[in-house]
Amino acid sequence: MHRRREDSQNDRSPDEMLGGASPPGDLAAALAGLATDVSEGLNAKVLVLNRAYAAMRIVSARRAFCLLSRSIAEIIHVETDQSGAGRYLNYDLESWIGVSALQHEYERERHDWVRTVRFEIAVPRIIRLLGYDRLPEQTVKLNRRNLFARDRNRCQYCGRIYPTSDLSIDHVRPRSQGGNDSWENLVCACIRCNARKGGRTPEEAHMKLVRAPIRPKRNPLIALRLGNEKYQSWKAFLDNAYWSVELG
Repeated sequence: MHRRREDSQNDRSPDEMLGGASPPGDLAAALAGLATDVSEGLNAKVLVLNRAYAAMRIVSARRAFCLLSRSIAEIIHVETDQSGAGRYLNYDLESWIGVSALQHEYERERHDWVRTVRFEIAVPRIIRLLGYDRLPEQTVKLNRRNLFARDRNRCQYCGRIYPTSDLSIDHVRPRSQGGNDSWENLVCACIRCNARKGGRTPEEAHMKLVRAPIRPKRNPLIALRLGNEKYQSWKAFLDNAYWSVELG
């Protein structure tokens, strides 16, 4: 029913496939004419699966549309009936544009949208690479963004939630005492608590951690996305995943 092209892509890395290549032809012109008031739609996040339906990483809608327009990927749409049972529907980009017309009329609030001079198209939540079946490396990058996400922007000493601008990264065991840069030794701390603790261990400063820091099994930003109703369709592909999913 829907057109597919099973190109072999296994000799290319995920970074090469998911890079910033531009879409060809008419779609390139359409995307270039996006209205500024819906430009956020191109920044919405899309889960990428390999050919075997294993989660690989998350990319922006702009990258997803580039892959779809080059027939490297197809759209996986999860429909849920009244009983809660779901089914997966596969669409190529041309078919999805037609489906978007119905979604625009009946389910507009459930989707992010991209507007071109000729039509509006719903941002898909999931795409599947047609010719790539490798699994991603099973590690989660240690960086400030992921640390803040793991701790949910909560100071691990006073327990309060702060904006990122009011948070810092604290070494539980200070570097001066041999503490290293690891998931198990780094926590979110508000500026006040970090200053109070200084170059001491929590025990020395008479402070307690809200919880012991651990290495996450998957990118902690994924858990934050799953709390949004728009991304509930990701759960079927992430709940049993033991590898990490890179945020592109």
